[in-house]
Amino acid sequence: MIASLKKNKKGILLMLLSSLCVCVGQLLWKLSTNGNMLYLLIGFFLYGIGALVMLIAYKFGSLSVLQPMLSANYVFTIFLASIVLKEVITLKKIIGILIIIIGVIMIGGGEE
Repeated sequence: MIASLKKNKKGILLMLLSSLCVCVGQLLWKLSTNGNMLYLLIGFFLYGIGALVMLIAYKFGSLSVLQPMLSANYVFTIFLASIVLKEVITLKKIIGILIIIIGVIMIGGGEE
């Protein structure tokens, strides 16, 4: 498990950064629905940066390890929605977050 994480470390970190950029970009799209074009444009920019970082990440790890890291989108989205949109994090969401995190860790470390 440790060997797989070491081998794919840079790719995993880049994929998580990509996921965060995409989530913030999508949040800005949501916030732009009131007509704020700046949020819309920044959202597209961050989404594009996320896509580019994802392409770079693929150079630094195995596809079968890196692609599932995008599941972190769900975790980031729940926290961002809670902080920015004041959405409630329910017990079901917490359980879901824990399952996603455990799954991502198991996949990230399970290549060997």
